[in-house]
Amino acid sequence: MRGLNTVIVLCFLLAAVGATAQFDEMPGMTDGCTTILVTSGATADGSLMVTHSDDNELMDQRIVYVPAKDHEPGSQRPVYCSACAMGEFKEYNSFSYPRLVAPERAPGYDTPEYAEYIPLGYIPQVPHTYAYIDGSYGIINEHQVMIGECTDAAKIQPKPEPGKRIFYSSELSRVALERCITAREAVELMGELIDEYGYYGTGETLLVGDPSDGWVFEMCGDDIEGVGGLWVAKRVPDGELFVAANEFRIREVITDDPENMLYSENLFSSAEAHGWWKPSDGPLDWLETVSLGEYNHPYYSLRRVWRVLSLAAPSLELDPWVEDGYTKTFPFSVKPDESLTVRDVMALHRDHYEGTEFDLSKGLAAGPFGHPNRYYGPYDGSGDVNDPNRKLEGAWERPLSVEYCGFTYVNQGRDWLPDPIGGICWMGMDKPTETCFVPFYCGVTSLPSVYEVCNTDKFDRESAWWAFNFVANWAILKYSYMSKDIVAKRDPIELEELKQVEVNDAKALELYASSPDAAREYLTEYCTNNAEKVVRDWWAFGDELIAKYDDGYVSMPGDRAHEVGYPEWWRDEVGYPGGPVTYEKPE
Repeated sequence: MRGLNTVIVLCFLLAAVGATAQFDEMPGMTDGCTTILVTSGATADGSLMVTHSDDNELMDQRIVYVPAKDHEPGSQRPVYCSACAMGEFKEYNSFSYPRLVAPERAPGYDTPEYAEYIPLGYIPQVPHTYAYIDGSYGIINEHQVMIGECTDAAKIQPKPEPGKRIFYSSELSRVALERCITAREAVELMGELIDEYGYYGTGETLLVGDPSDGWVFEMCGDDIEGVGGLWVAKRVPDGELFVAANEFRIREVITDDPENMLYSENLFSSAEAHGWWKPSDGPLDWLETVSLGEYNHPYYSLRRVWRVLSLAAPSLELDPWVEDGYTKTFPFSVKPDESLTVRDVMALHRDHYEGTEFDLSKGLAAGPFGHPNRYYGPYDGSGDVNDPNRKLEGAWERPLSVEYCGFTYVNQGRDWLPDPIGGICWMGMDKPTETCFVPFYCGVTSLPSVYEVCNTDKFDRESAWWAFNFVANWAILKYSYMSKDIVAKRDPIELEELKQVEVNDAKALELYASSPDAAREYLTEYCTNNAEKVVRDWWAFGDELIAKYDDGYVSMPGDRAHEVGYPEWWRDEVGYPGGPVTYEKPE
């Protein structure tokens, strides 16, 4: 991801924990995502929500439907390498695009123009695997199990090695969606897979939910050359909201509450063997024990955590300023002041700190038209905040909505409906602020081709991602104007979709009573038709914006090429008053 396209320093002292970081060669952080879980007791309609912003548009942006399948006894399930973990691994044909070439997995992964991925290993296959929607990580399955993700720094980040370390979070999430019908089952399965088959890559947070239960599952490597891995999972209390943003969020590991906390059997022994923790230290703090804390720059992660918690529960008056990256200022989860709707949660991902002291739409860096994007460059920091040898020339605030976002989704699980009808993935391609979310029921039997097609190297009008990416980029030219146009375009569409979901639920439930297959067919047809229409409308909308804002003008019906110029404050800042207003040479 641009802003985490950084090379982490090989070994540097962490005085706070007296430990040395271990990396296999020099991995770069590739993802910089934000993920949120809102329990059913905290939402307006009683649904449980799991979100994810995939903030790395350099990766594969296709959204792929993986069908359910039956498997012969004795079958083996291949486990593939992921470029999300530490970059590309050519020896396994593992690349940023396509993220997977595996015809046996799904039609969307049958791309004969590319070499098939080489498995890192195999695990025993189960008789039946469930259908799910897939992205860089698994998204939601037909039984309403939902997953969100963000990448974290960790002290040990080993490379994959067949026979020793074959799992990263991406394949873990997919196996969980293929095999599990509850969030707890998914957490337990992923932990067992790490224990038995090993873990490689960066630290990771996966949020795992079903309609009534939500968990935070965090993991990292254990031995740079050995097997296994370390993991811990904590349940999010019902009625509360949780957020993670590229830093581990689980702290004290409770050993006597298996209903609410699970962890790898080797966690304490490994932490002690590495010199990271000893029993006399008291309870093991997961973040401090296995993590390098924040990376990139101070507040890269914590500012987003503060913002989401503060928007959900402003009554807490949380202070955005903390002592360091290991702060305990922010609670694990909060009870929102008001119950949240699905569009409230979408709005969290659309934020640039508007109305705060960190507002990215204000100031000279935002330009004359208040654009909140900040482009990263070679002058930006790299590595971890705790590296004493690293110097920062400066830093931009890191908001929730970033221009390098590939897609964002808000999953809903609703336990009052049958699984195929209850689960919905609200998918928004490209930057969340400038996207329009569309619903895909988890019971669909296919996805529209415009969502399964995307190569970010080639502009393509047959791709949904490019439609939204184009509008987001064109809006940069005159953002304070075009952002209003985008809101005026997207809000009626999303509100109408929410109304239609109520109609769909009732009709599908009626069909489901006599024919579950008929209900799935009905939902698939709606989702496909709606998504294709939204994409067509968005392309047409982009074309309108080209003409309306051509060459810096604002053109309205009957008022072509209206000259709006620049705001007075910006003109003064950039030297307009000192321009040539006389023939005299300035002194």
